[in-house]
Amino acid sequence: MLLLKTLLRDPNALTASSKVFSKNVTFDKKCMNLAINISNRTKSNNVRHYSMSPLLRSAKKPCSILKQAKATNLTKSLFFQSRKFSSFRPLFNESAASASKSTVTPDMVNSVKTSNSVAYWLIGTSGLVFGIVVLGGLTRLTESGLSITEWKPVTGSLPPIGQKEWEEEFIKYQSSPEFQQLNSHINLDEFKFIFFMEWIHRLWGRAIGVVFIAPAIYFAVTKRSSPHVNKRLLGLTSLLGLQGFLGWWMVKSGLDQEQLDARKSKPTVSQYRLTTHLGAAFFLYMGMLWTGLDILKENKWMKNPDQAAKLFQKLDNPALGPMRKIALTLLAFCFVTAMSGGMVAGLDAGMIYNTWPKMGNTWFPSGRELMDPNFARREDKKDMWWRNLLENPTTVQLVHRTFATAAFFGVFAVHMYALKKKLALPRNAQMSVHALMGIVTLQVTLGIFTILLVVPTPLASTHQAGSLTLVTAAVVFANQVRRPRGNVRTLINSGFAQQLLKKTANSGSKIMTEASKLASK
Repeated sequence: MLLLKTLLRDPNALTASSKVFSKNVTFDKKCMNLAINISNRTKSNNVRHYSMSPLLRSAKKPCSILKQAKATNLTKSLFFQSRKFSSFRPLFNESAASASKSTVTPDMVNSVKTSNSVAYWLIGTSGLVFGIVVLGGLTRLTESGLSITEWKPVTGSLPPIGQKEWEEEFIKYQSSPEFQQLNSHINLDEFKFIFFMEWIHRLWGRAIGVVFIAPAIYFAVTKRSSPHVNKRLLGLTSLLGLQGFLGWWMVKSGLDQEQLDARKSKPTVSQYRLTTHLGAAFFLYMGMLWTGLDILKENKWMKNPDQAAKLFQKLDNPALGPMRKIALTLLAFCFVTAMSGGMVAGLDAGMIYNTWPKMGNTWFPSGRELMDPNFARREDKKDMWWRNLLENPTTVQLVHRTFATAAFFGVFAVHMYALKKKLALPRNAQMSVHALMGIVTLQVTLGIFTILLVVPTPLASTHQAGSLTLVTAAVVFANQVRRPRGNVRTLINSGFAQQLLKKTANSGSKIMTEASKLASK
């Protein structure tokens, strides 16, 4: 029994086991057949944990080796020791390889069958989202967002044509709170400028909808995108539709006098709704970019499985585990910092305390100014602390300064940590960390000068673009240190990708051979 157990655990143990039993046991042909039958059963069933008893009971005739083994105390003691074994490895390495290959299913193969053209389309569309975020910032800086007082998703695609239509549109704007309280001095030509700023912003959004939805349907129908990617495309399409609604929901907050009175605000959009609109745009951008990077990365791995296997070893290094968590944390922190900037823009908080690094003559404003009871709406003043954090321009600017400073030192710490773990990080991730450090330094510099120069439009717009650029670098870095998906890892480790690559190469060589024959004729 011990001999059979040992053989099943290690095929090289035959010699050692035969020496132990040679004095007491005759190794006849029936026992050899039993060992072969057991090994064949393990191969066919891919057994990992198996008890020997059922196999021995199923044998019709016990072999002579078992009869002779019972006659000796040595064999009996060895038999009871063998009961301690509860599992064994497959007898041959080939059986393990066949088992790993059998794990490859059609669903796994289909989950990575996405064309690179889908990735390029997603990354290109994310560029359009980047552009509309910058344009939206310009619309806010030029105070053009409330110039169009109606939401017409289809008919609003065309601007007014002719003097009569322009005058009708101007009359609608004259009935808005913004014109009556802030812009009563502007004429029709000045109105045309702010109208076109908002109209281009809305038209750009409609263009993104067409550029995204139509190709998404085409790629899904022609199966150029995998089911895994199609789920993401469906989610991004839903977010894109929601973004259009959020845009009008934001504008509506600046056109409704009742809402303005409740906020005790001048005619401007709600900072909460503006930041929600901005956050949805950031999520849409990050989703498109991340999915596109995933597709390109996985297709590259499938084309170069040997290099991918080496990269997997690096990504599986335990020393890289903390870096993955740090990368995601850093991405979240950059996003939150950008959203705090949206709150600053919504409250025009950049127009006050135009000094650096102090806020006025002191490092921090007075506690009375930071927690002003006038911002509370409840009689018991219990909402005073959070309303000041989100509605008091002084406190909101301090919050943004704090987040920005923390983000800078956070990136700096990650940069130093990456230099320490240089050998563990993939080379592309090292380059991303260096780029991240450069971008955050430039972004902080832009923010300081934006405050010092009292928010000039070109500089403030560049600062907003810098925030999305910083988030882009954080997305790329987090994507590069992320472990591969289980399906991709299985296809690479099972040898499926290598076989597919060989088939492609062989088919290509056959085509070239046939082409050369035809050319010779």
